[in-house]
Amino acid sequence: MRKAHIIGIAGVGMSATALLLKEAGWVVTGSDDAAVYGPPVEVLKAAGISFARGYSPKNIPSDTECFVVGRNAKLDPAINEEVRAAHERGKPVYSFPEILGEVTKNRENTVIAGSYGKSTTTSLIAHIFQHAGVDVGYFIGAEPVKSERLPAPAKIGSAPLFILEGDEYPSGHADPRAKFLHFHPRDILLTSIVHDHVNVYPTFESYKKPFEELLALLPKGGLVVVSADEPQAHALARTVNCHHVSYGLAGGHYQARDIAYGAITRFTLYAAETPLGEFQTSLIGAHNVENITGAAAYVIEKNLATFAQVAAAVKDFKGVHRKLYDLTPEARVSVYEGFGSSYEKARSAIAAMRLHFPNKPLIVVFEPHTFGWRNRANLAWYDNVFEGASTVFIAPPETQGAGTHDQLSHDEILAHVGTIARPYALPKDVVAALTGNEIVLILTSGDLHGTLEALTKEVGDTFS
Repeated sequence: MRKAHIIGIAGVGMSATALLLKEAGWVVTGSDDAAVYGPPVEVLKAAGISFARGYSPKNIPSDTECFVVGRNAKLDPAINEEVRAAHERGKPVYSFPEILGEVTKNRENTVIAGSYGKSTTTSLIAHIFQHAGVDVGYFIGAEPVKSERLPAPAKIGSAPLFILEGDEYPSGHADPRAKFLHFHPRDILLTSIVHDHVNVYPTFESYKKPFEELLALLPKGGLVVVSADEPQAHALARTVNCHHVSYGLAGGHYQARDIAYGAITRFTLYAAETPLGEFQTSLIGAHNVENITGAAAYVIEKNLATFAQVAAAVKDFKGVHRKLYDLTPEARVSVYEGFGSSYEKARSAIAAMRLHFPNKPLIVVFEPHTFGWRNRANLAWYDNVFEGASTVFIAPPETQGAGTHDQLSHDEILAHVGTIARPYALPKDVVAALTGNEIVLILTSGDLHGTLEALTKEVGDTFS
């Protein structure tokens, strides 16, 4: 039996990795910041994995055989004494993608990669297989809406196949390799390649390079499923010497057609010019129709489930938290949360709101949390990202790592967005602007400086 101590265990990816290690028979201990919050804490609690709050060398069990250390800025060994102690023990120290690659190295791994759409597509593929009775293993870098099929963001599974959400971000403080390069892919689903993480990849060519390296890992008998609607991804996939198949709304071998958007969106899936049948989904937005099309293309191409099984699973799939999930379903004003970590993700979320709620004023609450949104080089992102919104409440930008790049100020962002912009400080700022006929969209990869839950509650209570 292996014994791992995970420092930064309550992160989304780290907590999911802890679940896999425990299911694989490891003894798992860990620690995290004293003020840690969010769904991963509940995920760990449900799995019976306790952890120390606050960092200290005293947290480390004497019989620890290896360490897993996250990439959070607070886990730099130069400033974190527990991480330093881990390195001084003489035991292996892994990043979470390294240990995840080690645990799954003998599985038939499919990596879901891309600038956006990864979490939903990975969750849906895992859900389809579980729904069809195929007990695949999976790792999701987000929190799927809890269900019988997906009770947690990770599962070791009993089937040979393992589905992994693959992130292009660096693996650890001492490991600049993209996370997904540790995952031994046999197949890849590539959703997109659009410049992101500018603090790490300053040019598009530098950003594209890890995707090239990922595709180069495929065996000759591998499969690439790629979005035909995203030109950079499609072009790169066609350079790989193995079978590839495309999907999309505007093109692709597998194509979504006859789309009718609504509370339940319906569309027909075609393979070439042959209609396979109708899908129904409660997910909103054209981007989610594309995600469903990609997931279906992969599963059907692998011939591991029938169309009827895929359609039934799609109808039953409830989505992923922070990916346009309705936080106040019983209130007159619905509050949706989108993961606004990049320009493309924010634009697709706003477009989805306008598509499904064309007659309701859209109120956006936005937090410039990632480096991309805070970097002066990306000021042009604010030119049209909020197009379609009636009012945009903008929280002060996150300050962590501000000294490492040319950081925008709150006032600069507000001024650039213009007349629809309002400063956000407290939930009452938003509630006072609502009449009861609006739709609210929260866009952040953070927690609105600790007010996200309070904002949702106050809107829900006021308009219940």
